[in-house]
Amino acid sequence: MGVEQKRIMLADDQPLVRQGLRYVIGSQPDMAVAGEAGNGKEAVELARRTKPHLILMDVQMPLYSGIEATKDILTFQPDCKIVILTTFDTEDYVFEGIRAGAVGYLLKDTEPEEMLESVRGALRGEVIFRTALAAKLIGKAYQSRQTGGIEPERIMALRSLFTNRELEVLQQMAYGLRNEEIAAALSVSESTVKTHVHRILQKFDVQDRTQAVVYAIRNGIVS
Repeated sequence: MGVEQKRIMLADDQPLVRQGLRYVIGSQPDMAVAGEAGNGKEAVELARRTKPHLILMDVQMPLYSGIEATKDILTFQPDCKIVILTTFDTEDYVFEGIRAGAVGYLLKDTEPEEMLESVRGALRGEVIFRTALAAKLIGKAYQSRQTGGIEPERIMALRSLFTNRELEVLQQMAYGLRNEEIAAALSVSESTVKTHVHRILQKFDVQDRTQAVVYAIRNGIVS
């Protein structure tokens, strides 16, 4: 049996960028390019037709930004993983990408090997924000949701569903850390972390880490 290929969609207004991404993605036995879009509107329409597993999404595109396209796509395909790929490492873009529901944020000067590793990580349900601003702005996104009307009583009720250790693990997941990195940060075994992650997913009733982190941030459970 052959390797199952994940469908990766490319959305960027620069043909040369799409060509490079197409070459890198197409060279992988476990990935296939599902289609290409040159602007945000095309990205939404193409995602609706092709139902990709993951989208590499540029931020600045004609007609419709990548942030707007991300919000729209996740309304009808919430399981799709969207990784923002851009030249801009700025607070606004990282922050808005997190708020829109993107599971990753990579710069276009990322090495191909790291980009592929990040894509595979996102497909596994990991959160991939590998820029200097990521951890800081995940916290900022959380704070904005708190001030945006989340009732403190609701936050406390949701947090009460978890043990202190589970909340610590969930916080580390929100920073994009892998199980082995969480284990090192909390001075516990990796198997212990895996157990906590499993229980967190069960309590949220979600299938992967990305869904758990997005829900936790949107509801003020992690900071």
